[in-house]
Parts: sequence; C-alpha cells; structure tokens
Amino acid sequence: MTPRMHLFILASGSKGNAAVVEGPTGSVLVDCGLSRRELHRRAELVSCDLSRVCAVLVTHEHSDHTSGLSVIAKHFDGPLYATQGTATARTHLERLPFTCVSHSCSLELGGMSIQAFPTSHDVSDPMCFRFEVREQGKVADAIAWATDTGYLTQPALQALRGCRVLGIEANHDPHMLATGPYPPFLKARVGGNSGHLSNVQAAEALPQLLTDETETVVGMHISEKNNLPELAAEALRQAVQDRAEVLLGSRAEPLVIW
Repeated sequence: MTPRMHLFILASGSKGNAAVVEGPTGSVLVDCGLSRRELHRRAELVSCDLSRVCAVLVTHEHSDHTSGLSVIAKHFDGPLYATQGTATARTHLERLPFTCVSHSCSLELGGMSIQAFPTSHDVSDPMCFRFEVREQGKVADAIAWATDTGYLTQPALQALRGCRVLGIEANHDPHMLATGPYPPFLKARVGGNSGHLSNVQAAEALPQLLTDETETVVGMHISEKNNLPELAAEALRQAVQDRAEVLLGSRAEPLVIW
C-alpha cells in the first residue's frame, strides 16, 4: 500500500497510552493517558502536529488511557467519542461532553474511514479501531491495532487483517507472569479472557492477520513487570518470518510510522 496515513504512538504501556493517526485532512487522537504537557512534549519529539487533531476516540475507561482527558477536553473543541459504558464508568468521565457510539460504529474523520470493533477487557464496553483511506472505492491505506483484550474477537480479527500497519498487544510473557510478583488474583486477571494478550497469543494470531499489504507489525502495551521487550520482539519476529518489519511501542519513547 502507498502510505496515506501516519501513526504516532506517543505512549504504550500500563502507565500511559496515547496515539495519533494522521489522515489526509486531519488527525485523530486515540486515548490520552498522559498529562497535556507530556502529550505535547512527546508529540514535538516526533513532529506530530496536534493542532490537526479533529476528534478524540477513547477505547475504555482505565486511567492509563483516560487520565489526561479532563484537561485535554478543556483545550479542545472537537468531539470526544466513547461507548456509553466507557463514558459513564468513572466520575471524571461522566463530566466530559462525549458523543456516545456503538463499539461497532463507523465514523468519517480527518479524511479517514474509521471502523470500531469490540475487545474483551474487564471494563464497560471497550473497543479499538481500524483506520482506512479509500480512493476510487478501494482501500488505499489501512492502520489498525488491538490492545487491552484477553483474546481477539472475531470482529477484531477481521479488522486487523490486511493492514499496512498492524498493532497487536504483546503484554506479557506467560512464564514471567506465572513466576512474577503479582498476587494470584491479578495473575488470573491479566492472563484471562478479559485481560491482556500474551506474546504467545499475539504470535499465534499473526499468521492469519498478515497479508501482502502488511509492512509493519507493532507490539504494544508491553508489561514492565511481566515481559521484556526482547521477548516480545522475538515472539513477533518468529511469527512474522521476515514478511514485515517488527517494531515495539513503548512507555518511555514515542514511535512514529510513516
């Protein structure tokens, strides 16, 4: 595919998540688990123009995805989209002027067609998104990712397939989770069907998601306590087998994919 969109992963991990998809006529911010100052600092590092953001999409209510929204909303005139479950799940979110949508909604923003799809997490009605630019009725570029999900739902599998840039959660190494510091109930939560994808689950899913259009696979939401970047990268590379570049999103440093 010829790139028509750019992806800026400003933060990815349990301590903060934010990404910007830049389209032909505007950009969309997905989640804001960073302070406004930190969001702008990271955007400047990768030449991401936040003045082009025309809408904010929220995947779910956990603080690592929403802690910065209240302040951002005071300085932003565009729409904020979330499911009804997400918008009413926390007191600070109930005060925000959300436009409530279905977890399977379709939106047109920034010259991009956006398709939401449901994920499986221990929250109220979460979702992730596929972004497309179409020309003459055909897909000219596609970007999608799925994080904070214990397994990939069938709509998620459909949405992730055939993207130029494919982001997939590689949250934990099963052995590190099993032998790590978390108490048993938290280990069960993280590794369960409403938790997070492991390196193994991500690797097992990739062969059915990769197509000739796929150029980049990004491992996302990597745990600091239950994973190592090199373990996540190796699992994804073995699954990809040189069919695409493998990169990792990070809590510490922003990543840009042109």
